[in-house]
Amino acid sequence: MDLLQQFEREQMERLLAQRPVPDFRPGDTVRVHQRVIEGNRERIQVFEGVVIARRNRGINSSFTVRKISYGEGVERVFPLFSPRIEKIEVVRRGRVRRAKLYYLRERRGKAARIRELLGPKGAAPAEEAAAEAVGVEDGGGTGE
Repeated sequence: MDLLQQFEREQMERLLAQRPVPDFRPGDTVRVHQRVIEGNRERIQVFEGVVIARRNRGINSSFTVRKISYGEGVERVFPLFSPRIEKIEVVRRGRVRRAKLYYLRERRGKAARIRELLGPKGAAPAEEAAAEAVGVEDGGGTGE
């Protein structure tokens, strides 16, 4: 391992310690919170969409997120270790059989849907499991 690779690895570990990156894959729906500077103001802009590609290149890793905004497809490429990214949330997991989902660009409506990846067979969904852990009962029903 040469000096540059070692330096990049150290920087990547330092950045991961500051802001851990969640495990996400193409097909997952993510919410990216990015710091945007407009003049002398700074605000957080949220971009939510489907991950259609992921490029793993160490500290130069990036991922592409696609969403439909007002009937128009919008794609953004985010550097994974950018200091401008505040956090990345995984909204839902998608089940796909490709690493690059560029074919979604040509699809519209129901044809562009991605199946949701559910947990192991027999496992309760995450919301039900969380409710059981807290001890919350189902409020719906007849009250009997």
